[in-house]
Amino acid sequence: MVEIFAEGVIKSMDAVTQHEFPWEKFEQKAKNLGFLQMGWAELSPTDNSGVERYRQWLSQNHHGEMEYLKRHLPIKENPELLKLGLKSAFVFSFPYFPHPAPLESLADSENPLRIALYAQGEDYHHWLQAKLEDIQKDLQLEYPGEIFLSATDSKPVLERDLAHRAGLGWFGKNTCLIDRKHGSLFLIGEVLTSLELTKKMEISADFCGTCTRCIDICPTEALEEPRRLNANKCISYLTIESPTSPPENLRSKMGDWFFGCDLCQTVCPWNQKIFKEKLEVLPTRSLTLEQKQELTEELRLILKLSGKQLLRKYSGSPLSRAGHRGLRRNAMLVIANQKIHGLNTEIETWLSDEKLGELAKWTLAQL
Repeated sequence: MVEIFAEGVIKSMDAVTQHEFPWEKFEQKAKNLGFLQMGWAELSPTDNSGVERYRQWLSQNHHGEMEYLKRHLPIKENPELLKLGLKSAFVFSFPYFPHPAPLESLADSENPLRIALYAQGEDYHHWLQAKLEDIQKDLQLEYPGEIFLSATDSKPVLERDLAHRAGLGWFGKNTCLIDRKHGSLFLIGEVLTSLELTKKMEISADFCGTCTRCIDICPTEALEEPRRLNANKCISYLTIESPTSPPENLRSKMGDWFFGCDLCQTVCPWNQKIFKEKLEVLPTRSLTLEQKQELTEELRLILKLSGKQLLRKYSGSPLSRAGHRGLRRNAMLVIANQKIHGLNTEIETWLSDEKLGELAKWTLAQL
């Protein structure tokens, strides 16, 4: 829930020049905290192209059932609705591979479930927010009369657009922000402020070239054209944000992904160049007999635990975002697509469930 503040506008100091603002001090602070890059951008650009792209995306209903994205449009059009007096943003990128706050139970080597790389550890809304607040505290000490507000994607700002204008990368054909030195496996965070700077950031050129690997590999064809993602078809959306079961024509295409999907990023040449053989690029993994047995037992547990027990099991991780019904839905999709036998009894217990009954019936039919 986003709080709309009603204070009067706090008068900002005159624009701070590049020479006056202690860039080296704060860039070093960011580096010490593990951030890859630091940039700056105005909250409301003169061309407004980011907002226009967002409006068009919403008008095409490519946001799925994420109605909160529509509700956030007025704030994204006018960030001062978030808090009066905000003028600009310090923007930061932070790597999530290898995961900076790993949970052994979710790491690839320990967990048979196929989980997106960013989710194989503690929820970034907690640890990344803490790092941003550390920088925010120092900024407040430097400029006590100004407003500072740290934000992850939990606040309605066009952070990918901000990061692009802050010089942190270009918009890839997979819709992610990509940097030649760091790839795209990073999170974006901001410290929004009433401070106005005159520093000009160097905007990155587009280095995707003629490559279409991200578009070609997507099993559900969610990337309908370069830089245009239809969330209704995206495996990440279907396994995390969607409150319902996927359309039947997409289910078998989702492979063995239990939570999220990395394919359009791991196949990217810029990530391949940086991380090399560490990244998986197969739409569906081949499992050994032992791995399949481990996966079977993990899925059995997900279908058998109570809702509270299941959410407790994944407490503190991004997986709780899907809710207990979403996690059971995902488990049935993996069972069907990996042809995992021996769980019919567990699946049958959900046949009468209002939300999962149809999927349970479909899953049994696939087996």
